[in-house]
Amino acid sequence: MELKYKPELPKEKRPIFIIGAGGIVRDAHLPAYKNAGFVVEGIVNRTKQRAIDLAASFNIPNVYNSVEEMVAAAPENAVFDLTLMPNQFVETLELLPDEAAVLIQKPMGDNYEQTLDILEVCRRKKLKAAINCQMRYAPYVMAAKYLIEQGLIGELYDFEVRLSIYTPWEYFPNVVNHPRLEIQQHSIHYIDLIRSFLGNPGKVYSKTLKNPAKPMSSTRTTTIMDYSDSMRAVINTNHDHNFGEKNQESFVKWEGTKGAIKARIGLLLDYPNGKPDLFQYCIVKEGEDPKWVEVELEGSWFPDAFVGTMASLMRYVEGSTDELPTSVEDVVHSMAIVEAAYESNNNGGVPPNYNI
Repeated sequence: MELKYKPELPKEKRPIFIIGAGGIVRDAHLPAYKNAGFVVEGIVNRTKQRAIDLAASFNIPNVYNSVEEMVAAAPENAVFDLTLMPNQFVETLELLPDEAAVLIQKPMGDNYEQTLDILEVCRRKKLKAAINCQMRYAPYVMAAKYLIEQGLIGELYDFEVRLSIYTPWEYFPNVVNHPRLEIQQHSIHYIDLIRSFLGNPGKVYSKTLKNPAKPMSSTRTTTIMDYSDSMRAVINTNHDHNFGEKNQESFVKWEGTKGAIKARIGLLLDYPNGKPDLFQYCIVKEGEDPKWVEVELEGSWFPDAFVGTMASLMRYVEGSTDELPTSVEDVVHSMAIVEAAYESNNNGGVPPNYNI
């Protein structure tokens, strides 16, 4: 079976201007854009030398001294790629031209108040703004979506994300001390992913926990997104399984009335080295034993999924599609779920009545 899992590219590859020169730009944005044939015309960063170094490595012709200087030099058809920390989004978006096209790094704010501020400035300036929720465009996610949309696994009734891994948080110095580390910075990927398949849940139940041996605010979370009496959507993350690779897990699994799909998230195993992804599906045929089929897919979450978010924005701006899947208007709902998850965590469960 031929699976369709690659994002559609725009007719016009508009010039990209990147604001920020951190590791995510070096390791994901720029390699993805190079592979897709996108043209990066300029870059700016508060520490200019970092922008200079990336420009030299990726043949970016222009390095600017400020966002204002970049905006003044950018042509009307520019796409701005904003890769700063969330608390810098609003002030930077204010500097962009009205009605500009901009891709904003996730998460959409460090808290829900920031989320709403970001939404307000995007609405007021009529920005064509999307959030870089790139996991939606990981090859194994796109392949799973294709199988499900073809009806091949029947009615979807179970959606599970499970991590039992060891995450070296020191690789993320900008977020390691975040008061809302696990859900806001990591599980947001899976919350947004589930929404992209199932829409908005009616309720959210969540508990996020710290490791007593570590200073981080939270490293493990269980979140249930409540859709109906038959749909189970659950996220279980444990970033503290530092007991060798033997029992580590990192996968997304979809189950339906006629079959199932399972994808290994190789990126998160032995991070930052990663392991190969693995995509499998099983379609039940009457009178036959279940058989799992493995399919080798090109690319992975990092960096290849970063093509999808930029391509979807460019296609929306050029008018070849009227859908912008990760628009700020859509992703604000993912952030509302994040906020509800923290509220659920803070309010706690229902104590049993032991006075019998």
